[in-house]
Formats: sequence, structure tokens, C-alpha cells
Amino acid sequence: MANQLTFNVAVVGATGAVGQQMIQLLEKRNFPIKQLKLLASGRSAGKTVTFKGQEIVLEEATPDSFAGVDFALFSAGGSVSKELAHHAVRHGAVVIDNTSAFRMDPDVPLVVPEVNMDAALAHNGIIANPNCSTIQMVAALKPLYDRFGIDRIIVSTYQAVSGAGQSAINELLDQSRDILDGKEPQCNVLPVGKLPVHHQIAYNAIPQIDVFTDNGFTYEEMKMINETKKIFGDDTVLVSATCVRIPVVYGHSESVYVELKQDYDLAEVKALLKNAPGIVLVDVPEEQQYPLATDATGKLEVFVGRVRRDLHHPRGLHMWIVSDNLLKGAAWNTVQIAEELIKARV
Repeated sequence: MANQLTFNVAVVGATGAVGQQMIQLLEKRNFPIKQLKLLASGRSAGKTVTFKGQEIVLEEATPDSFAGVDFALFSAGGSVSKELAHHAVRHGAVVIDNTSAFRMDPDVPLVVPEVNMDAALAHNGIIANPNCSTIQMVAALKPLYDRFGIDRIIVSTYQAVSGAGQSAINELLDQSRDILDGKEPQCNVLPVGKLPVHHQIAYNAIPQIDVFTDNGFTYEEMKMINETKKIFGDDTVLVSATCVRIPVVYGHSESVYVELKQDYDLAEVKALLKNAPGIVLVDVPEEQQYPLATDATGKLEVFVGRVRRDLHHPRGLHMWIVSDNLLKGAAWNTVQIAEELIKARV
């Protein structure tokens, strides 16, 4: 990257959990910023955020907020992205969107840098970030897909409450305290705030993330199914998902069963994973070493372990995949795409 190149960057949704992580990553990674513009809702305008020792005043996000902006990182909800992303493009910005607004748009690349960065280079102004659970799974499966091909994926997720926002984190903590104090826990947020029935998340597991579709799968599960096919560019891969919310604050975990197209050597599979970009293999079961959400929290990588042959299918393989859902699952994937775009243009 040429040292003289700097860029004007806007973060839309700067007060949210992912937006805050984006800002921290831009600072930690010394992203080549000329000017940082922090955009949020009107009620947050006027507040300040510290970046590299300077106070930056939050501005209300409007269609005219993007004049002179090179990169616009969006994480303020799908409705905001649909309303403002095209205005950012009109002003000349490259939009990297962390919402579901454009993920399945055939004209918008859906990108995980370790998997399909080439797709991002052919963007028309907007690049979509996949769902957090999809990101970590396809990053881990990419080296296996390239080497052996994949017939089928069956994934069960164990997702942290932070994926549902700060209100879900607060609800988990409040419920835990109430139960320990012998009080009746209040349930107002999970599994889906807008639905009439809410369930306790403390000391529990809720097999619903997002609302159900007509086929019995939730939208979260359908995101994983459809996004995986789009990212790999392969509609022949059979994908099934069950997404579960568990009482963990940060870090999504996944049990993944994959049927490869070719016979494989387990040692080669582990070597491929060990050498894959962005992947950390933690797989020493005899010493109880395997990925944990507590270890992945705050880390940028995807952690893989419990890699083992299926007992019945000759090409079947099981693995356990863990990653910080707010970092690789959201903020880091977004900033990483921007970094890779800069490298590609220099």
C-alpha cells in the first residue's frame, strides 16, 4: 500500500455494537484515513466519539452525507442501507454493507476475503457482507471446497446473544441475575423482539433466530443456505441449517458436517485448514484443546477443531467452528474488504 494514499471513510451506524468495532479496527489497524465521518440517527447527532485521540462529532446520516467519501461502511440496519447506500454510490463512495439489504442482489457481490475477494473487485459500487454465521463457516470450508469439492453441508449453530444487539446482551445478564436472586426473569427481547412470545435465554437454548418462513426454516437459516451457495458460486451444494441462540455474550460456535465430493486423507484436511488464510486450527483432543467462544472473543480469525471422519459416510467430515461474531462475523470482514480493495488498486 502506498504511504501517500489516504481515504475519506464514513461509518454509518457508528453508535451500534458493530459500528463501534469498525471504528476501533480502523484505529488499531492504522487504516489510511484522511478524514473519518461518523454517521448515526438524528437522536445521536452531536455526541462525540474518540478516534486516535481526537473527538469526532456524530452527524445525522442523510443522502448528502457522503460527498467526498471514498469508503462508506454501513451497519445501521437494512432499511437504512436501502435508503442511503445508493446515495453514497452516487457521491462516488464504495459501500461495504453489513446488513441483509443487498446480500442476495445478483448485481451485488457477497464477499468473504479469504473465499471470494475476486468478486469484490467487480463491484458496481456496493459490496455486501454475509451473515455472521455464514462468514465463519465458508472461510473454514473454502480450502476443502477447492481441494475436494463439497456435496453437502449440515450446520447447527450456537449463536451468541450479541448477534441480536445490546438489548439481548442486557436481557441475558438481567435474567441471569434475577434467577440467581430467586426472582422471575423478564423476557422481552428473544428470540425476536417484534413477535408476541418471548423466551428466557439465561440457562437456556432457543432454537429460533429470526422469524420462520413457510418451509419451517427461519430466515437466519435460509440466509446461511442461500448465502453459502452464492459465495461459492455453486448451486449444487446442498445446505441445511439449524440456528440456535445460547446464553453466550460473544462468539458464535458451529457444528458442521460436510460431505466432500472426493475421498480424503484426514491429515491432509488438517494441513489444509492449518495453512488456510484467516484460519487457526485448534485440534488436540487428547489434551482437550479445541475452539472455545471465550478464546475467540476479541480475535479476528476463525478457529476450527474437533476435525474427524464420519463413522458411516466415507466422504463425511465433522468439525467445530468458532469466531467472534462482531469481528470476523461483521466489523472485521467489512474493514478487511476495504483493505483488500486498497491493495488491489495500488
